[in-house]
Amino acid sequence: MTSGSDPTPTFQPAFGVYVHWPFCLSKCPYCDFNSHVRHAAIDETRFARAFAREIETTAARTGAREVTSIFLGGGTPSLMRPETVGAVLEAIGRNWTVAADAEVTLEANPTSVEATRFAGYRAAGVNRVSLGVQALDDTSLKMLGRLHSAKEALEAVAIARRTFDRYSFDLIYARPGQTPADWVDELALAIKEAAEHLSLYQLTIEEGTPFFGLHAAGKLSTPDEALARALYDVTQDVCDRHGLAAYEISNHARPGAECRHNLVYWRGQEYAGIGPGAHGRLDLEGHRHATATERRPETWLMRVEASGHGLISDDVLTSEERADEFLLMGLRLAEGIDPLRYTALAGRKLDPGRIALLCEEGAIAVEADGRLRVTQSGFPVLDAVVADLAA
Repeated sequence: MTSGSDPTPTFQPAFGVYVHWPFCLSKCPYCDFNSHVRHAAIDETRFARAFAREIETTAARTGAREVTSIFLGGGTPSLMRPETVGAVLEAIGRNWTVAADAEVTLEANPTSVEATRFAGYRAAGVNRVSLGVQALDDTSLKMLGRLHSAKEALEAVAIARRTFDRYSFDLIYARPGQTPADWVDELALAIKEAAEHLSLYQLTIEEGTPFFGLHAAGKLSTPDEALARALYDVTQDVCDRHGLAAYEISNHARPGAECRHNLVYWRGQEYAGIGPGAHGRLDLEGHRHATATERRPETWLMRVEASGHGLISDDVLTSEERADEFLLMGLRLAEGIDPLRYTALAGRKLDPGRIALLCEEGAIAVEADGRLRVTQSGFPVLDAVVADLAA
């Protein structure tokens, strides 16, 4: 974070840039992200110019920053040509200083077609790839609406391993019909292939998705609370045994292999949001700004071409809003939060009585250095813990 913007900085300054590529080949039935299917060819040159324009406009607002991480998310960024990725990264480098050791991540589908582009992404400046594997059996992949097979996914992981210094992949668990024994076997294979980082998400039924309608109609069953908890416990136990402890509620890594860009979000640091539907948190003249851009790709494009940016909201957060956000994001991390930072942001202390009660219930713990963290028992009920502390 920039000097003067955070009253009690706990970590080294960080500034991330998130770039959203909003297009996918198909819409997965569980996904509520800002992603769009277009059957006509995407004018990548035009979009690359618009990304560069919005980056320039954003940089004019922030002034000098050293970029410590870049994340190209989506949608499916691996549908972009490497030349497009290179143009976006060059625009970031023209407008801000990029740290020599900056983490540059690109999300990719693990299909054979997209894996052929990995060398081009590496040459363009990407040094970390995150693969949306989601499952390692073909029946589950079909149910999840994925377009790759398990064999194709593992082949793409192998190409990523040879191409990039760092890589990760995602899996979704608590799928219909999945048992703890099934998940143990799948997770063991995943850990063998993943090497240093895994993102493991429980399937959630999000309003507005096809799965939501199927679930409401009784045509899609998900694990009950007890089975979901058993699957969560299996996840922690297996990953811990293999040296990939959870550093965040859904993310596991070997020490030093954490996703540095995502840590920017969870630690309440500063990042620019570029592209359709991107969110940002910028520290400007002593205030924290929450920004969001137009979600519809073509409308965003016209906005940027007309005025240099696609912003549809740019709100100054109150002290209370910023403190609540810090609490909500920071307690996702195994390292927890520094309550003194909360006090500095909110202008009030967390309630000692609530902390004592949650400690007694085993949901949180207070470390010797004063940091407050959620326990493994507390993570499955994290939302309730945060709500209790913030009240």
